[in-house]
Amino acid sequence: MNATASASAAAASAASASAASASAAAAVPAVPLAFAFIFGLCVGSFLNVVIYRLPRAEGLGGRSRCPHCRVQLAWIDLIPVVSFLWLGGRCRRCRARIAWRYPLVELATGLLALAVVDRFGFTAAAALYFAFSAALVAITFIDLDWKIIPDVITLPGVALGLVAVVAAQLAARAGLDAPSLVVNPSRALAGAVGGAAGLWVVAFAYRRMTGIEGLGFGDVKLAGLLGAFLGSAGVFLTILLAAAAGSVVGLALIAAGRGTSKTALPFGTFLAPAGVLVLFHGASLIGWYLDRLRIGG
Repeated sequence: MNATASASAAAASAASASAASASAAAAVPAVPLAFAFIFGLCVGSFLNVVIYRLPRAEGLGGRSRCPHCRVQLAWIDLIPVVSFLWLGGRCRRCRARIAWRYPLVELATGLLALAVVDRFGFTAAAALYFAFSAALVAITFIDLDWKIIPDVITLPGVALGLVAVVAAQLAARAGLDAPSLVVNPSRALAGAVGGAAGLWVVAFAYRRMTGIEGLGFGDVKLAGLLGAFLGSAGVFLTILLAAAAGSVVGLALIAAGRGTSKTALPFGTFLAPAGVLVLFHGASLIGWYLDRLRIGG
């Protein structure tokens, strides 16, 4: 099977899954969608804890504190988005500014919860893809701040993606009500192995040619996670989109005098959002690309 045929098959498979998920979501009324959004906001509040504490090797339990005065925050100061707006973006006690990132993460996660329920309905598939999306939100900001991608997120994520597709297929074969997932087990395995191996080869070749560590093994493991959920076509499309976005940002930094051709950018910060984009629009993007190939041919 040539590359175009493989991509066509992947696009057809993803389109079929999208159609099935759209059917599942068609009956979702507005009130449950609102609850999904609120639930996502709360998860986003927890993700802020993960983003701040995990790289510092701090425990995730216990109430949050102001990062400036270290006072323990009351529950009324922890209402997602609302507390930030009510307090004018400042700590109640020391009046230090609170970063806009906190409500941004909460709002983004709320919208992702809304999006997966709207796409997949209140199903096991929606829960799976929300967990995947939430992990990518955490990775985006951890890599941006620390230039690391924690194994505690990526490696269990790879396992979850592979186990989920196998379980869904076994349930379908047993005649049970199985969730409609974006990829099947063979495409998930090919995506996890191919994505990680492909990015490792690129990282190795770049280091040998330039002597610069362009990509870390955290990026390689993240590619494996993306492949397990998006399949081989999805992960390579994700890498392509992330590379394009990273190039644009790199050129903008050079033009602004804030970087050089050797300035290291956290690639995971581009890979993770690209993965979310491909989850929701990968089939249409691949279809658009194949149409361009046919027109050009």
